[in-house]
Amino acid sequence: MDHEMIITEQHGRVGVIKFNRPDRLNALHGKMSAEARGQIEEWNSDPSIGAIVLTGEGRAFCAGADMGGWQRQIEAREQGANGERRAPARPARDDSWTEMWQRSKPSVCAINGPAIGAGLTITLGADVRVASPQARLSMRFVRVGVMPELASTYLLSHIVGVSHALDLTMSGRIISGDEAGRIGLVNRVVEPDKLLDEAIALAAEYAFNPAPSVRAAKRQIWENVTNVDIRRVMREEMREFVAAQRRPHFKEAVTAFREKRDPDFHNLDG
Repeated sequence: MDHEMIITEQHGRVGVIKFNRPDRLNALHGKMSAEARGQIEEWNSDPSIGAIVLTGEGRAFCAGADMGGWQRQIEAREQGANGERRAPARPARDDSWTEMWQRSKPSVCAINGPAIGAGLTITLGADVRVASPQARLSMRFVRVGVMPELASTYLLSHIVGVSHALDLTMSGRIISGDEAGRIGLVNRVVEPDKLLDEAIALAAEYAFNPAPSVRAAKRQIWENVTNVDIRRVMREEMREFVAAQRRPHFKEAVTAFREKRDPDFHNLDG
């Protein structure tokens, strides 16, 4: 299959997907997301693939939302159009990245550079995360006047604990790959020139084992962790996300980003 915004490779029984918008630091795009998810779905049905690695081409994993798209939403809303957030195109099934990861073959995210906002939350539903020390990770949402999504308000506390989750979410600060390793946000920290090889080696170890047993074990762990209505969590997150986009803080954050200055959240009308 030809792709415009991802690169695919196969290493033995491991399939590798690389986000491929390096000039935009692999910022999320509907087509890029759809291509990646479609490839994961294809490999989930391919018996020659036992595990999947997701990484980024160039110096970033995924810089998060495309701020230009948010600027267009603001302009459309102010002109009276429907400015609510539109979900990217989804392949095959109408579920989220989080739900897709839960039912996929074993997955490893190799975080080779910035993983900011949605660029981080798309990894939280994956099974394992490895990162370079040069990686930069952030739950950036409050810094742009919105809030986390993809059930990350639930998953993050399970991964790093409640206190670290609150710190990362309320501050929106950017942490290094080394700090992410210390708090358990990533499973391993690996030097940049060895990162992808390490991720593939991990995935190959999972792919070596009998697929039915791996699938059953993974399913049972996720059922025990998510003994909650994840869709309800995501609906509540999205309700708050859309409400946040209608506040002046969101417009100020997007404007400040485009003007390359710090936002002023505390001297706004509304």
